[in-house]
Amino acid sequence: VQDLLTLARRGIAATEVANLNQIIKAYLDSPECDKLKEFHPGVSIETDLDTDLLNIMGSPVHLSKTVMNLVSNAAEAMNTGGTIFISTRNTYIDMPVKGYEDVKEGDYILLEVSDSGIGISPEDIRRIFEPFYSKKEMGRSGTGLGMAVVWGTLKDHGGYVDVQSTEGKGTTFFLYFPVTRRELIETTPSLPMTTYMGNGELILLVDDVEEQREIGSEILTTLGYSVISVPSGEAAVDYLKDHSADLMVLDMIMAPGIDGFETYRRVLQFRPGQKAIIVSGFSETRHVKGAQRLGAGPYIKKPYTLEKIGIAVKQELENPTSPNS
Repeated sequence: VQDLLTLARRGIAATEVANLNQIIKAYLDSPECDKLKEFHPGVSIETDLDTDLLNIMGSPVHLSKTVMNLVSNAAEAMNTGGTIFISTRNTYIDMPVKGYEDVKEGDYILLEVSDSGIGISPEDIRRIFEPFYSKKEMGRSGTGLGMAVVWGTLKDHGGYVDVQSTEGKGTTFFLYFPVTRRELIETTPSLPMTTYMGNGELILLVDDVEEQREIGSEILTTLGYSVISVPSGEAAVDYLKDHSADLMVLDMIMAPGIDGFETYRRVLQFRPGQKAIIVSGFSETRHVKGAQRLGAGPYIKKPYTLEKIGIAVKQELENPTSPNS
């Protein structure tokens, strides 16, 4: 009945700022989770929740139901017991997600729920998000609506879901939710904001994604910097031929055109000692390390928080070992 009610309430605008970590912790402390543990005494739950997790715009009721259904599904897949692993982290998507033709590039929260259960066959994976589809041998019982609720919630939140499973070894659900920057400034930082505020220095922000330029400009302006943003490495090179910047915030992967490494290399030819920090949605690459060998400062992984980018910019501007100092 609860699944039917949740499905019936689909389509409600996800306009409330929510933090997925809080929703997960609330569920794990709930009577529903206690009941699940009693029913599956051989199942344990472990978590690895990113302490710097960004917020999302969401419906807490639907998000909580999604977490509950994923955990319940995982528990029922482990007839002889095992461990359910729940993790969250900030991530950046700039490539397709399996099963989706059109994926919007940008910052996302990634929720992973995995089990070491019986797994799901390829034929069943194609159908598990259909309402009322349920197979006892998959370890799934009840109404058969649980995964339909998950699918509906992701769709209503502008997110994506991927499933990877190996029969006899287990299943992992990957849920991507677009982040929001609302209330980011109001959150309690681990360091006072005054320790990494700027003083009007000019930052050249280089990123090929318009939304990322808007987010970065807003954050850096909030931190007290003057900001110029450009959409490509070539535009950054052209700008710096006629203007100066105290520091570049440089995206490493840009297309089409030259990447962050090549941009920085060209800038150094006529502005030796130009300060820069590197941001990227990817893990640290040889191009990142190459740019740092040329003199670039810290590498910050997207999506970044106000505090992380603020500290990195401040430290690099004040770095006495930088050739520009």
